[in-house]
Amino acid sequence: MDDVKIGEILEPVGPRETRDREERVRARFWRTMKKAARQVPFMEDLVAGYFCALDNDTPPKVRGVLLAALAYFVLPLDVVPDFLLGFGFTDDIAVLAAALNAVRRHITPAHRFAARQALTETAPDH
Repeated sequence: MDDVKIGEILEPVGPRETRDREERVRARFWRTMKKAARQVPFMEDLVAGYFCALDNDTPPKVRGVLLAALAYFVLPLDVVPDFLLGFGFTDDIAVLAAALNAVRRHITPAHRFAARQALTETAPDH
């Protein structure tokens, strides 16, 4: 996946599309995260990014970038369909890594703490 495509995915959109993305992310994030848990090497950062995206104190541009990446992540059919075992989340990982890297300084210790808690709560019982 090249930078041009990632840039297109992360482009700013209007308020209505941002709200639509937020609704899509809220509805599908946890289910998708559980499916992708073994394929995404930076899951704690991803979940912290989720909490940052939903934080009203996060600047709108940062929220927009994160919501765009997260909305792409939760879509089952994208450049590489997520159901392809071993390959399905590779394009998602590229988009998410680019977004998280671009907004890293806006992910606060509170977002990271919430991510660690959420991951502990959603971890399978052993």
